[in-house]
Amino acid sequence: MAKFTDYHLRDELYQALDDIHFETPTPVQARLIPVILQGRSVVGQSQTGSGKTHAFLLPIFQNVDPTQNQVQAVITTPSRELAQQIYQAAKQLASHFPEDAAPRLGLFVGGTDKARQVNQLKSNQPQIVIGTPGRIKDLYQSGDLAIHTAKTLVVDEADMTLDMGFLNDVDAIAGAMPEDLQMLVFSATIPQKLQPFLKKYLDNPVVEEIPVETVISSTIQNVLMDTKGKAKDELIYNLLTMGNPYMALVFTNTKERAHELARQLKERGLKVAEIHGGIQPRERRRTMQQIQRLDYQYVVATDLAARGIDIPGVSLVINDGIPNDLEFFIHRVGRTGRNGASGTAITLYTPDEDEKVSEIEKLGVKFEPMTLSKGELKPAPDRRRRKQRTKSTQKLDPTMIGMVKKKKKNVKPGYKHRIKSEIERDARNKKRIEEREHMRAKRKANKTR
Repeated sequence: MAKFTDYHLRDELYQALDDIHFETPTPVQARLIPVILQGRSVVGQSQTGSGKTHAFLLPIFQNVDPTQNQVQAVITTPSRELAQQIYQAAKQLASHFPEDAAPRLGLFVGGTDKARQVNQLKSNQPQIVIGTPGRIKDLYQSGDLAIHTAKTLVVDEADMTLDMGFLNDVDAIAGAMPEDLQMLVFSATIPQKLQPFLKKYLDNPVVEEIPVETVISSTIQNVLMDTKGKAKDELIYNLLTMGNPYMALVFTNTKERAHELARQLKERGLKVAEIHGGIQPRERRRTMQQIQRLDYQYVVATDLAARGIDIPGVSLVINDGIPNDLEFFIHRVGRTGRNGASGTAITLYTPDEDEKVSEIEKLGVKFEPMTLSKGELKPAPDRRRRKQRTKSTQKLDPTMIGMVKKKKKNVKPGYKHRIKSEIERDARNKKRIEEREHMRAKRKANKTR
């Protein structure tokens, strides 16, 4: 088993790792840290919570030259929350260095005071830049942030960067850097549309991919609940209060739904935090700080937060519905069961979403069908239990097919009997035609004798 001591890191980094009780590297760290230390470019495809942040931060801190007053590494990430998370992890590492040798960090994200950042950059350039692509590109193009000296570029959450339309900004950032740039790309998935970007900047990178079967941590219990005939808000309230979760996240598909659900839960006495695109950046930062302090036990969020929240101790995740982009399911569920801890993810669905459920199962997710009864989760029948009835091999005319498939709302009294009669009449007509054809063939055969 690999150990952090195998990498011969600075003493300050070992002190920082001890401080956060990191004893042995995760699989992603064990495979990629030695390669990154060698200066190789990498593409790391790994599940949420796999430890990839320290997989790139440790080598960056190891290689930074405190005597060089210039940008040496740039880390981009598509959300402000995730940038803040990486910045906090970097601050923790830097805090164990002597004051005069600690790497200078710069956090640059949208929604913050740009003029203040420009003034700070006039006196000092950070050695490690962390931020969102748009703000970093703006500061570079205005001549305030000198990223052209950087030797390492980290593109974190590359698939989300693509989905949110930030890849062109990252392209501009990468294009401003030296040709011998070391690029570290981390992503939960590698979409086809990301391939041209990778080919443009990566020459024979080391690709480390976690198999699909392990994309969901084995410590997570995935529960599937059919909401047909149930009041969903009532069900979510009961699921949240049936035990005492250390921290519970409820994910919705829209910010409107998130706001409405949070309002309903607050009215029932729960202290609920909201994280979604409808919340102003300053308020969102304040709420995130309160969540980190455990001021809230319940959080209602959209997929904006599914890739940007890292809350220790999330024991319960509830999917208010299946996300439109099924990849987000992985990121939602990945908020729990982190670092070997156990967690429960409950996905609510309706029968018309059965196909989406099947697609998620193809990703290696194994659901346990459950129902809520008397305040307890109990096994429920599998949704696939109904076997399809044996279909008749007899072909019907298009008219008959149309009648059979006609929507239920148009059904009139006696309609089923009418369909049955029409099918029987159709069968009799076909039988008469077959008998006529048989008799004609027989007479024709007799004439030729």
